[in-house]
Amino acid sequence: MKTAKLARWYRIDNGEHFRLKDVNPGDTGKWKAQDDAEEQLQKDIARMADLQAKLYAQDNWALLLIFQALDAAGKDGTIKHVMSGVNPQGCNVHSFKIPSDTELQHDFLWRTIRHLPERGHIGIFNRSYYEEVLVVRVHSALLKNEKLPSSRVTKKIWDERFEDIRHFERHMERNGTVIRKFFLHLSKKEQKKRFLARLEQPGKNWKFSAADIHERECWDDYQIAYEDMIRNTATKHAPWYVVPADNKWFTHLVVAAALVETMEELQLSYPKVDAAKRKEIAQAKRELLKE
Repeated sequence: MKTAKLARWYRIDNGEHFRLKDVNPGDTGKWKAQDDAEEQLQKDIARMADLQAKLYAQDNWALLLIFQALDAAGKDGTIKHVMSGVNPQGCNVHSFKIPSDTELQHDFLWRTIRHLPERGHIGIFNRSYYEEVLVVRVHSALLKNEKLPSSRVTKKIWDERFEDIRHFERHMERNGTVIRKFFLHLSKKEQKKRFLARLEQPGKNWKFSAADIHERECWDDYQIAYEDMIRNTATKHAPWYVVPADNKWFTHLVVAAALVETMEELQLSYPKVDAAKRKEIAQAKRELLKE
C-alpha cells in the first residue's frame, strides 16, 4: 500500500470549518498492521533522502517543518524516526523552551526567526512561535513577561497574532521557504498511559516533569486553543496536518508521506551542467587518468 494520498486526509489548508473532534487520535486509516507500515516508512525515508540531496544541490528552496503537540504526543520520536535518513549537514533542529530574558525583550517572532533554514536546507522547529497563541493564551498571565505596552494587550491580541503569523508565513513562502506544520493529535486517555509509563519505567523517569501534570489540568483549554489556532492559520501555502498520534507508527507514516509529497511538488533536480563545465570535467578526467 502506497502513501501517496495518505497525508492529504489530514491536511488542513482552509480552517474555516475545522473541528478538532472530527479527527480521531486513534485513527490508522486503511493501515492495520505496523509491520506493513514500517516497510512503507523505510521506502519514504529513502525517497526523502534522495529528494533532500537535490534540495541541497539546487539551492533554491528551504523547507521549514513545525511540530506542535501536547506533552507526550511524540514530537521528539517523530522527528527522530522520520528524519533518520536525511543528511545532518542539510538539516537543523531547534527546540523552543521557556523564553529567555533576552528573547522576551523582542517581538514574539524574533527568537524563532533567527533559526529559519537557509536555502537548500531543512529546518525543524520542535515547538515554535505558535506557543504564543497556545501556552501564552492558556496561561495569559505570561503576557506580563513580554513587557508589551498596555495599549497593545487587548481582547483582539490573539486575532492580531494570528494575522501576524499568516502574513509572516506568506512572506516566507513568497521568498522560497516552504512551510509545513504538524499538530500531533493525542487523546487524553493515551496521554495518561504515556505519563504512567514515564513514572513506572525507570528508563523513562527522566522524561517526567511535574509541569506535565499541571498542563494536563488545562486539557480543555488547550483543545480550544489548538482548534482556534488551526482555524486561523491553516492556508494553502502553509497548511496544517492534524496527525493522529495515539499510534506512533502511524504518526511517523503520515508525517513522512507529507514530506515526500511536499518535496516532490517542488520538482527538485540536480543543477544542469553547461558546456563549459562539461569541458572542465573532461579535462580533469584526462589529467587524472594520466597519473
